Formats: sequence, structure tokens, C-alpha cells
Amino acid sequence: MKTIYFTLIALFVFQTSIFGQTEIKPSITWSGYLETYYVYDFNQPANHERPSFMYNHNRHNEFNLNLGFIKGTYLSANTRANLALMAGTYAQYNLASEPSLLQHVFEANIGVKLSNKQNLWLDAGIMPSHIGFESAISKDCWTLTRSILAENSPYYESGAKITYINLDNRWTLSALALNGWQRIKRPDGNQTLALGTQVQFKPNDKTTLNWSTFIGNDKPSSQKQERYFSNLYGIFQLSSTLGLIAGFDYGLEQKAVASSEYNTWYSPVAILKYTANTKWSGAVRWEYYQDKNGVIIASNTPNGFQTKGYSLNIDYKISDNLLWRMEGKYLESKDAIFNKEGKAVNNNFSLNTSMAIQL
Repeated sequence: MKTIYFTLIALFVFQTSIFGQTEIKPSITWSGYLETYYVYDFNQPANHERPSFMYNHNRHNEFNLNLGFIKGTYLSANTRANLALMAGTYAQYNLASEPSLLQHVFEANIGVKLSNKQNLWLDAGIMPSHIGFESAISKDCWTLTRSILAENSPYYESGAKITYINLDNRWTLSALALNGWQRIKRPDGNQTLALGTQVQFKPNDKTTLNWSTFIGNDKPSSQKQERYFSNLYGIFQLSSTLGLIAGFDYGLEQKAVASSEYNTWYSPVAILKYTANTKWSGAVRWEYYQDKNGVIIASNTPNGFQTKGYSLNIDYKISDNLLWRMEGKYLESKDAIFNKEGKAVNNNFSLNTSMAIQL
């Protein structure tokens, strides 16, 4: 399987010539993002930390900063680069395993265009993940909080990526070599690169179809357990007011070193968005996440992690770059994986609100 990935990367590189520059004046632009939030969790965690599988909007009964960053972007005919530095509880919890100096890096990458006749780029560094339809930038997502599926697959990745976009922008093809499953620093003792692919097709302005994959070992090489992951989703604009996202993640990981048996996990999700006018919109979400063997989410309960969720959010667009959001979210698990007043319970309900501005 890995031979196929490397062959794909090689074909991208060696079948393409580097041509002269087109007339694009080099430029540097600056942008920023800031999102504050308040969450009331009715299970009332004493330490104010919400369930451990949540990495965004995860502080109870506090006014807090989820994510804020300042970003510089450089663009010329054949070169591009991005550098963004961040702060917030997203960085605090989602990058907790990274070296302290890297925990505030939201993005840091350089790209080189390999052809002036084709839209073909090689990018390297710390980049947004090629997996999923939700990002850490809540303003760009249909719901205020992230799905369990998004919270427990990579938001960012570190490595090199070759991307080809055809001339009518309908097809996007990418091949990646990565440090690991949402890793900047590779695990100690791990000497193997992880690999990824992305195929995205936009047959028209109302439909986006995407299939992303990951293959690799996220443990020391002596404890190698190969992981295979598939992320599939579609985004459909059903009418001028109604949109639908349907997604499905499926993963496998070897049960032990060199094992032919695998632990599996999967998660379907559906989001329906209604846009009433230029100011008001709302969305409902249904999701389910099953990880019986605790590969991604360890519950240490008899049936493992088996949780379904529902949410309803209402958004008000104050201005073109300022969004106020409100959301109710209910989670229900097969086992009692949540904590309320010192007792294990199988459900969690929260009310959430946020204010986000894009600069």
C-alpha cells in the first residue's frame, strides 16, 4: 500500500516541468480571527473541564477565548507561504502533546508552484488537515461546536503535500507525507512517515464530494500498529435556503504488532442548514460515534465509547465579518461515561454561545 502512495507522489513530481513565472506581483497580506465563547454544561464539572474528547469550547461556566490568531500570507507567481500564531483553549487542549514553543503555531508552511501551465503545488510545513469538512475556525463551520467526528480526527498536520487542481477547478487531487496523526513532533522512537490522499470533486456549484485517507503508525516503531482511516463526505446545496452535509468516517488499527486482526471505529454525521435571510440561519445535527475498543476515545467501560448526539444552533450575522451563535447540544452514551455531581451518568447537555470576528 505504501508503495502505491510513494509512486503517486513520484508521478506528480517527475511528470511535471517547472516553467517561467507568470505576471503576479509579490504581495504580503495580513488577516486575523478571534472567537470568544461561553458554555454552560448542566453536568457542572467541578474543574470546569468538559468531557475529554472535546477540544473546542470545552470550558464550563467561563467566558473564554476558543481561538484567536494573526496570520501573514505571502504570494507570488510561483511561491506562497503562510504563518499564523494563535492563542486560546483550542491551542491549550488540542496541542497539549506538542513542544511548548510549537503549541501556539496555527499554520506555518511554504509552497512552490511546479508548473505555470497547470495548477500544481508542493507545500511543506504545518498545515490545516486534509481530513474532514470542519475546521478549528468555527465561523466557517455550519454549527457552533464541532462534531465528535471532527474533534477526534486531525485538525492540523505537519509534512509535505502535492496538490493538483484542474483548469475548471472541479477536481482537486493531493498526496501527502506526514509526521503522523495530527503531529508536529513525531512520537519518540517512531521512524516511519505516515501517508495521506485527498480526492475532491465539484461537479457543479451546489455539490462537493470528498474522500480523504490516512495510513500510518502513530506509536514507536517497536510497538508499530498500522492505522488505516477513510473520511468521506458530501456537501449539497439543496435549494437557495437549504443545505446538507453528510459524512462518514471509518478507521482500522492493528490490535498488536504484526497482527492480522484490527480494532475498528466509525462515525456517521448529518447536518441540515437553513438560511432564512442574509442575517439569520440555523442548523440541526445528528451524529453517532462508535469506538468499542478505545482506539481514539478510551471510555474504560464495558461497551466502550458508543455515543450519539444532537444539536440545534441559531446564527445571527451582525455584519459581514462578525457572527453571533447560540447552540443547544445533547449527547447520550450507551454506558455512563459522563460525570455529574460525582456520579457516572450516560448523558450530557450544554448551552453554548460564541462571538466570532474575521479580520
